[in-house]
Amino acid sequence: MFSLLRRPTLTWPRRMKAILQNQRSIYSKPPKDKIGPGQSLLALCAFAVTLLAPAGWIMHHIPEYKQRSSQQP
Repeated sequence: MFSLLRRPTLTWPRRMKAILQNQRSIYSKPPKDKIGPGQSLLALCAFAVTLLAPAGWIMHHIPEYKQRSSQQP
């Protein structure tokens, strides 16, 4: 079963070729447009909400989940 899920390993030349292709796509120039503090704050808030909202929902409803599990035999 696990052999079907495992990816085939890359040989040394193929691995080096893949690494070089990844390095070519990395740019070291400064950004074209500067991002202001407002946009940074908005992006950080959006990330925080998308990461913490599901966990908060689950933690808020833990008592309900406990009641459901105790009612079922």
